[in-house]
Amino acid sequence: MSDLFLGIIAISVLVMAVIQVSAVVAGFRLAKRVDQMAQHLEQDIKPLIANLTDVTAELSRTANLASRQVERVDHLFSDMAQRVDQTLSVAQQFVQGPAKNGLALLSGVQAAVSAFRGIREASRRRRKVTPGVDDESLFIG
Repeated sequence: MSDLFLGIIAISVLVMAVIQVSAVVAGFRLAKRVDQMAQHLEQDIKPLIANLTDVTAELSRTANLASRQVERVDHLFSDMAQRVDQTLSVAQQFVQGPAKNGLALLSGVQAAVSAFRGIREASRRRRKVTPGVDDESLFIG
């Protein structure tokens, strides 16, 4: 009976050795396949990374150009606003100058009219009051 047990133990050890060797071989095959997949993935990803790098460089250049254009537009609008302010101030001076002169001219005309009225009223007063003629002597009654 002990030979039988020794035979069973020997067969069991042999089966375990075959399983372990099979597991090691399967591990090596799996490692080889993982390495192949990694190389294949690396070959597929390299062009994508290169394209992504090109796209980001182009986007950076485009953003830089857009920023410069925005700055140019900002300068353009600020220059235009200054010119509009200058134009409005010149137009205001152009209108106010003649308007002030016109008001001064109108004031001069009013002063002349007032002066002529004053002269007319003064001459009327002189006619009413003439030296040597009494109002009572002209009274008939």
